Amino acid sequence: MSSSLVDRVRERLAAETGPLRPSLVAEAIRAESGGILGDTEVLTNLRVLQTELTGAGPLEPLLRAPDVTDVLVVAPDSVWSDTGKGLRRSTVRFPDEGAVRRLAQRLALAAGRRLDDAQPWVDAVLPGLGGVAVRLHAVLPPVAAAGTCISLRVLRPATQTLAGLVRLGAVEPQAEQLLRDVVAARLAYLVSGGTGAGKTTLLAALLGAVEEAERIVCVEDAAELRPAHPHVVRLVARGANVEGTGEITLRQLVRQALRMRPDRIVVGEVRGAEVVDLLAALNTGHDGGAGTVHANSTAEVPARLEALAATGGLDRAALHSQLAAAVQVLLHVDRAGGRRCLAEVALLHRAGTQAHCEPVTVWHADTGFGCGRAKFQALLAARGVR
Repeated sequence: MSSSLVDRVRERLAAETGPLRPSLVAEAIRAESGGILGDTEVLTNLRVLQTELTGAGPLEPLLRAPDVTDVLVVAPDSVWSDTGKGLRRSTVRFPDEGAVRRLAQRLALAAGRRLDDAQPWVDAVLPGLGGVAVRLHAVLPPVAAAGTCISLRVLRPATQTLAGLVRLGAVEPQAEQLLRDVVAARLAYLVSGGTGAGKTTLLAALLGAVEEAERIVCVEDAAELRPAHPHVVRLVARGANVEGTGEITLRQLVRQALRMRPDRIVVGEVRGAEVVDLLAALNTGHDGGAGTVHANSTAEVPARLEALAATGGLDRAALHSQLAAAVQVLLHVDRAGGRRCLAEVALLHRAGTQAHCEPVTVWHADTGFGCGRAKFQALLAARGVR
């Protein structure tokens, strides 16, 4: 099928307001080819156009694979995927750079965003792509010097339980009781880790261990948390539309969550000024709240929160004052040898009113119980948990 015929059919179908049914596409092919194509040629071209105009095109099979977490397009002949064991080059190929660009622009349009020379990048969530929600990031030349780059992160619902994580080896049996004690004592905690380390999975499992009578309000940038709990309210942020209006931020949703009679407030990923509102909420009688944050270790979490709080107008001293009163526990997950696992449980400790918060290890996957164990047990006892 010639590129000119593809372009003509695309232009004809662009005027359609309804779904692109196969019969409609076939009619457009016959009309634009002047009626000289036979049934076999029409069917062949129909398959080509369905790849061009619907779904994720040639990336669809990769996104539908059960273990894939990321699909990355670097060049027409360089497509990579990650199944949790590191990136591997796939056999998927695009005809040329133009095909990659068209796919990126179509996906952006499906998310209600624009992607062109005036706006050469996009960050959005695509609902229902490949059967699951997918986070899209794409960059066009000349910002992407070598050609259009597409990054797709598969947002599979986090539905795992603590017992399931123990069976999978992601949580050591020795640490399982520590996690259950954190939940039972209504200690506020943050799950830290790198990209794809399993922060959301662990958070969902912990929320599943909350008493059924409690009401959990989850605030997320993309709908990933699906804890096995009967009373969960999920609020999802929304980006601006093509006209640049209609944005709903995480910070706005955290404020709305406070008015919804929550027993526990959860922020799926703390990544900006919303950390100020979350800490304020945890300091106003909402025990047991939680969130996730990007960090390479528990030792880096305070500095990470300092940087995020600065965007919300909270200085370093005020941040540590709020943090000391709001969050008690840090849970760090890591990705080692292709396996996601809980690496450390730590307490946030502040030596004095002028000091900064520092993590003290309660348990570590490599060394077992640490010097923070006694303080952890004392904190549990003060909350009525033995």
